[in-house]
Amino acid sequence: MEITNVEIAARLVLALILGGLVGLERESHGRPAGFRTHILVSMGSALIMIVSAYAFPSEHSEPGRIAAQVVSGIGFLGAGTIMREGANIRGLTTAASLWTVAGIGLTVGAGLYFSGILGTILVVLTLLVLNQLEWRYITTKHETLTMVIQDTPGQLARVFAVLAKFEVDVLNVELSGSDTGEAKLDLQVDISPRHSRVSIIEELVSTPGVKRASYK
Repeated sequence: MEITNVEIAARLVLALILGGLVGLERESHGRPAGFRTHILVSMGSALIMIVSAYAFPSEHSEPGRIAAQVVSGIGFLGAGTIMREGANIRGLTTAASLWTVAGIGLTVGAGLYFSGILGTILVVLTLLVLNQLEWRYITTKHETLTMVIQDTPGQLARVFAVLAKFEVDVLNVELSGSDTGEAKLDLQVDISPRHSRVSIIEELVSTPGVKRASYK
């Protein structure tokens, strides 16, 4: 089976476009693997697939063997995008998108254009739409909340009543008093995306005994 130069060019350009679409979404979020990285992974995978399928024509050739090496080898590149920040791990979605883009490149390199285009559309929709849903309804926002309050009995209870109203989870509390009758309150909190950060501050500063409130 032979392939023309025009067909090779078409496959590589299509791999560039499809990989770039996924890379643009990652780039817009400032991820370590963005536009160029996804393009290179997609085009490289397509090129390897073309070489595997057409460079060594014989009855015993197995194009799938090289493709399998791409799928396993991309894991090393993906691992470079994963970062640990305390108890949190970031970069898993970008690593998964790189792995998927490698699959898209292999698909286009094999000449399965519909599968490659449809796969890209589904990947981009997943990253865009599900990211918005996750941000609005699932993911909590980690914050450090600092307040200056009156150092009087029952003041902490009033503050925590406001936080409970807005479904704020308090992870850590640090309270330091002074001789002026005021105390500094530092709270490590998780804020539900169902509530506005600004609304929480407005409610806190309108609470009797709360002098100031802000996020660090």
